[in-house]
Amino acid sequence: MNQPLTVTSHNLEGSPARALITKIGLDGHDRGSRIVAAYLRDAGMEVIYTPPWQEIQSVVQLALQEDVDLIGISSLATDHLIIPEMMAALREAGLDSVEVFVGGIIPEQERPMLLKAGVRAIFGPGSQRDDIVECAKGLAAESREKKQQAFGG
Repeated sequence: MNQPLTVTSHNLEGSPARALITKIGLDGHDRGSRIVAAYLRDAGMEVIYTPPWQEIQSVVQLALQEDVDLIGISSLATDHLIIPEMMAALREAGLDSVEVFVGGIIPEQERPMLLKAGVRAIFGPGSQRDDIVECAKGLAAESREKKQQAFGG
């Protein structure tokens, strides 16, 4: 199994948001995911980056072990079609508070399926760095609020 690389930013006070950036399925094009990982790291998040070709259960286990706030998935082929299965696996694992966003080549007619499955945001080619970062920060904050509510905080 490919081992993830943890990249930590030390420029925030307190506990930084934790993001898992990954590619599921057989799509090996990882330039976009590496760029987004760098955007989030530079914005002060702790980023756990996996190599491509991850299995759904591997992503779920890693999200659980690393206590992530959000997961970013990159798709340039048709691997986004298995994201609803991953969303179900996250729920089954009790990771309802983890927010998910997707980027890459996602045909317009397939976006509603992802949103219905629970994906919170979809970014296509040409998306701006600031839009991605602000969205990720907002999703991480929502995730942390859900976690606090779940634990009576």
